[in-house]
Amino acid sequence: MPDVLTRRELNRATLARQLLLDRADRQVLQTVEHLAGLQAQQPFSPYYQLWSRLRGFRPDDLARLLVDRTVVRVAAQRGTIHLLSVPDAVGVRAWVQPLYVTDLRTNAEHAKALAGIDVDAVAAAARTLLDEKPRTMAELGALLAPSWPGVGPTHLAYVARALLGLVQVPPRAVWGQRGQTRVTTVEDWLGRPLDPAPSPAEYVRRYLGSFGPASVMDVQTWCGLTRLKSVVDELRPSLRVFRDEAGRELFDLPGAPRPPADTPAPVRFLPDFDNVLRSHADRTRVVDDVSRKRMNRRNGVVPHALLVDGEVAGWWRLEDGVLTVTPFRPLSAAETDAVEAEGRDLLTFALDGAAGGAEVRMLPAEE
Repeated sequence: MPDVLTRRELNRATLARQLLLDRADRQVLQTVEHLAGLQAQQPFSPYYQLWSRLRGFRPDDLARLLVDRTVVRVAAQRGTIHLLSVPDAVGVRAWVQPLYVTDLRTNAEHAKALAGIDVDAVAAAARTLLDEKPRTMAELGALLAPSWPGVGPTHLAYVARALLGLVQVPPRAVWGQRGQTRVTTVEDWLGRPLDPAPSPAEYVRRYLGSFGPASVMDVQTWCGLTRLKSVVDELRPSLRVFRDEAGRELFDLPGAPRPPADTPAPVRFLPDFDNVLRSHADRTRVVDDVSRKRMNRRNGVVPHALLVDGEVAGWWRLEDGVLTVTPFRPLSAAETDAVEAEGRDLLTFALDGAAGGAEVRMLPAEE
């Protein structure tokens, strides 16, 4: 019988892979690849993700890689924007492309408007326009519209997003800068095409290395694809097999860290959409069901998460130099001190060292 891993053991294993038990001395590019990308729906979220994981991280460490095209922001896993290294931008996006093709046929907002349209012709026309220069999606749709009268520009631009693999180019997401979201193709920006033969087995192993131990459903939740059991079965001889307390089969890399359940876990401030909170079908290893419901009821806005003892224990926001923390349970004096200390460090980072007058404001527990 496979060994059983408790929820607490799964928590510590995942936090270890995610560099959330202790900040690491790693390069930014190495970290982005180790984590198989960072979700980047919000342009500055990856900076906070890296700050929570890397010792001595500074915003320019990432901004520089965006500007010199070492990392890019592209729609990839789960149909969401991710910050990826160049090899992963051309590989992961190619691997999950079936997700985008299916969405084009089934999307409630766009599928009906695109019925009967030659979407490959739309994509080819969009590629020509984007080869000229990066454009906003509104500009792209408006330029495509005359060739497809009767189809809304938004729908036409969506075809390009689905079929081409579009990079969001700087200054978007460069720390301290602002700019419209302009896109171009992966090929134009990076000078190389999407990988014609991506390896599903490689990406499943990568996932296990940064999020495991995990079930087949967990892998599918992370990437957005289905029918990956055959890939995991192919890898099974090279993997450790466990079960969780509910009896679900879990897979892991043999040499991956699985710390004891009583390993200390420091306070961490995670930004909205951090992948550690969104990459498992069963998320109870990091957020219990009650806390998850609290996180999901913010009028459609995903809040930033506070980790205490390795689990979501509240949410936070940063506005006008004030870091406001709302716990989900009463915190001990030691936990409160740790939250305030980490919060002061976060303010120093977020305000580029000019944290004079900034404040960590602890609100009563939201029970």
